Amino acid sequence: MGNAVKASFLLCASHLLAVCSQFAMASDWPSYGADKASSKYVPFEQISAANIDQLDLAWTWMSPDNATALENQRQQNFRATPGAFKVTPIAIDGVLYTSTSFGRVVAMDGQNGRELWQFDTRSWEAGRPANLGYNHRGVAYWRDGENARILMAANDAWLWSLDAATGLPDPAFGQQGRVDLTSGLGRAVSRAEYTQISPPMIVGDILVVGSSINDVPRFKEAPPGHVRGFNVRTGEQVWIFHTIAQAGEPGVETWEDDSWQYTGNTNVWTLMSADEELGYVYLPVGTPTNDWYGGHRKGDNLFAESLICVDARTGERVWHFQFVHHGVWDYDLPAAPNLIDITVDGRRIKAVAQTTKQGFVFVFDRVTGAPVWPIEERPVRQGSVPGEQLSPTQPFPQRPAPFEMQGISSETLIDFTPQLRAEALQLLESLDYGPLYTPPSLRGTVNFPGWFGGGGWQGAAVDPETGIMYVPSGSAPMVVQLVAPDAAESDFDFVRGGRTSAPSPSGLPLTKPPYGRITAIDLNTGEHLWMVPHGEGIRERIMAAGVQDPGPVGSSSRTGPLLTKTLLILGQEDNGRYVIRAYDKATGNVLREIDLPLPPGGTPMSYMAGGRQFVAVAVGAGQDARLMSFALP
Repeated sequence: MGNAVKASFLLCASHLLAVCSQFAMASDWPSYGADKASSKYVPFEQISAANIDQLDLAWTWMSPDNATALENQRQQNFRATPGAFKVTPIAIDGVLYTSTSFGRVVAMDGQNGRELWQFDTRSWEAGRPANLGYNHRGVAYWRDGENARILMAANDAWLWSLDAATGLPDPAFGQQGRVDLTSGLGRAVSRAEYTQISPPMIVGDILVVGSSINDVPRFKEAPPGHVRGFNVRTGEQVWIFHTIAQAGEPGVETWEDDSWQYTGNTNVWTLMSADEELGYVYLPVGTPTNDWYGGHRKGDNLFAESLICVDARTGERVWHFQFVHHGVWDYDLPAAPNLIDITVDGRRIKAVAQTTKQGFVFVFDRVTGAPVWPIEERPVRQGSVPGEQLSPTQPFPQRPAPFEMQGISSETLIDFTPQLRAEALQLLESLDYGPLYTPPSLRGTVNFPGWFGGGGWQGAAVDPETGIMYVPSGSAPMVVQLVAPDAAESDFDFVRGGRTSAPSPSGLPLTKPPYGRITAIDLNTGEHLWMVPHGEGIRERIMAAGVQDPGPVGSSSRTGPLLTKTLLILGQEDNGRYVIRAYDKATGNVLREIDLPLPPGGTPMSYMAGGRQFVAVAVGAGQDARLMSFALP
C-alpha cells in the first residue's frame, strides 16, 4: 500500500458494506446533490422548523491537507496551498465519503467523524492544477451487489476507482485502479492544462466525466472539453461526446473557418444530473476559448453554453438547447440542472430546470427537450470590436421571470439618494453599458450580472413533492475591457485586460440591493412565490454613508441550498460573519443562525446515522479546512 493508504480501519470491511436494515437508502445522501436529479432534498423530519433552535455541533473532522499545507509553507512552497474546501460529502449506510482539496479520499463514521480509511492520490504533487488551482468538490459512489466503489477524478487528470470498504485501488479498473484522462480526447493534451474538480456522474455501469480547463488562456489552441463515458468496472472509454462539433457532425458549420480544429474549453466543469430510468445524463456546457472575444471562432459555436441530453449508454445526443449563441460574456452554464416532475395546465411533465448566470431559469421536458414555456429569440446589441461577429439574437424564456436584475438601467442602478444616482451615472460615462448581452468593448463594458452570477455553481434545490425551486443568487456587476495582447505572448487579437471592476459611487455598489437573494419559484406555474435578501450584507456600511437603514441587503456569498420537509439551509460569509442559516421554506423567514469558525465552502448535506439526522458542511481553506456535522442533542 505504500503511503497511499492509511490503514486506520475503525470499522471492519463487512460493516462498511453491510446495508443497515433500519436506515437503508432512505437515510443516505448518495450523490453530490443528494440524488442524481440534483434535488438537494431529503425527506428526513427529525430536524425541523419546530426544533432547529436546538441544533448543535456533533463533531468536527480536520482535513489531512492542513498538515501538508503547513509543511509546504515551512518549505516556502506557497503555490501548493489548498483552496477553499468546497466539497459536499456523500453518505452511504452511515459512512461519509469525501475528497479533499489536495486530492485525498477519506471515509469516516457519520456518527462521530472518526476516519475509517484514507487514500492519497498525491495529485497535488503534480503542481498547481489548471484554472482554479487546488480545488475539489467530491466523489461518486457505485455498488453492484457486494462490490462497492468510490470514484474520484483527481486534479492531475487521473480517474480513480477505490474499494469503498478499504480505500484500496481496484486492480480491475484501468492501470491498477486509475485511468489517464488526458488520453482519448482526439488531441494531445497537457496535464498542466487539463484538470477535474467535480465528481463524475454514474448511470448504470457508465461513468460520465467532464473537465476543467483554463478560463484565461494565452493562446486560441486549448484542450477540448469533450465529455466521455467510461465503463465503471474496467475503466475502458466507451464513448466520447464532442462538445465542439467535429468534421461531419451536426453543428460543425457553426465553427466557421474550421475553428473547431483548434478551439478548446466548451467543457462541463460543473456538476451533471441524470435520469436513471430514462438512461439520460444532462450536460451543462461552458464557454469556448476565450471567454470574452470570439473573432477567431465565428459562428454560434455548438455545443458551447448548451444543455445537452445524452444517452448515457451510447453517448448519442438526444436533444440540446443553446442558451448563448457565440458567447462572449462567460455565461457558461454554472450548475447541474434540477430534474423535477411538475404539473403545468393539468399536464404532468418530466421536467429539467436549468439556472443560469444571467438570472434565468429555463424549463424543458427532459424527455423531448421541448420548452415548457415559450422561449423567444430577441435582438441584442451588436459590438464594434474589430474581427468580432456576434449573434444578432439571444434566447429569453418567457417564464419564469428572471430571479436577478439584468443590465444597467434605471431599474437596476443605485438609487438610495438622488446624489448617489447622479454620481453613478457620471462614473458610467467612461464605460459602455445597457441591457443584458451588451457586448464587451475596447472602452470597457459593464456586464450585469457578471460571471459570478446571477446563478452560480452552487445551483438550486427543488422539492419533489411541491415542484417548488429555491435559487440562491448573487448580484455583482463587472467590467470587461478588451485589449490587444503582446503578440509574443498570445495569438489572440483581443483578451480581457485594462479595467475589470465596476464603478463604486461613494464606495457603495453600482446597483440596487439585494446583493444576494433567495427566490422561491413554483415550477408548476412559473410564478415567483417569495424572494428574501440573503444575509445582512453591507447594511451598516450603507448607513455609515448617510443613508437611512435599508434593512438587510444581502451578500453575494453563498453555498448551495439544502432542502428538507420544512427547512431551507445555506451557508454564507456575511459581512465578516460565517454562518449556516436555516429558513422556513414556506415563507423565507430566518429561523436560526449558527456561527461558524471559518467560511463555508461546500453545500450543506444531510444524512441519517445511528437513528440521528445530521447536517454537515465543509468550511475553511489552506491550513485549516474542516467538515462540521450538526445534530439535535
